[in-house]
Amino acid sequence: METMVKGNMTNQTSVEDYWDYLFVKLADHRTNHWPLVGNPIHIFSLMALYLLFVLSWGPKLMEKRQPYNLNRMLILYNGIQVYVSVWLFWEGIDMAWRYKFNFVCEPVDWSENEESMRVARGFYLFYLAKISELADTVFFVLRKKYNQITFLHLYHHTGMPLISWSAVKYFPGGHSSFIGFVNSFVHIIMYTYYMFAAMGPKVQKYLWWKKYLTTLQLAQFCMTFLHSMQLLFHDCGYPRWVAFIVMPNAVFFYYLFYDFYDKAYKKATVKKD
Repeated sequence: METMVKGNMTNQTSVEDYWDYLFVKLADHRTNHWPLVGNPIHIFSLMALYLLFVLSWGPKLMEKRQPYNLNRMLILYNGIQVYVSVWLFWEGIDMAWRYKFNFVCEPVDWSENEESMRVARGFYLFYLAKISELADTVFFVLRKKYNQITFLHLYHHTGMPLISWSAVKYFPGGHSSFIGFVNSFVHIIMYTYYMFAAMGPKVQKYLWWKKYLTTLQLAQFCMTFLHSMQLLFHDCGYPRWVAFIVMPNAVFFYYLFYDFYDKAYKKATVKKD
């Protein structure tokens, strides 16, 4: 009995030590105490609740209800997303110019000076923005636009907050700043489109450029892949293992978005002909 107790205590200690090493010692001490960063249970619980709502609870709630008209709310929501994306994009331009960002290989500045903390705060705001974008799917549910809740949509909206969380927690700065910079630019265009689309038919007739949004997103994934690949050939102190996470995701995202583009636009054009 005593041996079993000791064994259980040893196992418990080893789990606690592993947890402490993985989520405390490896983490960036500058950001690890920020809300929704330190304890991984918080963000993973949030994502689990998100999936439960959009796949189960939400559709059941709306089963006997009429779709909500949320146009005014959508105009406001998308306008806020545009504002946040513009701010993040401008921060990226300003910091890249001011701090002479190296697009070939940029290390993380782990110091606590104003420059490095500004970059870390930018990462954190980007992360919070990805969490706020979960509302995209909630609005689909409340409007009963279930056809919009595809695997692509869920993979993107689930994956981005988790990837952003890991970036804020472990390497808030450096080479991967480029991803947030490009993504913010794409989201300026994307949420501007959504904002105009929510304004009704009088404005929607001018949104002929919708399909080019997907083209822009495909270009984003190509740029992300090529930019991350440089880590394999240049050593500046930035963790190379990040490339082995970013590059496969960029390829998978490209495949999913291209498949959507092919079905939504190319095949639709063939049918018209």
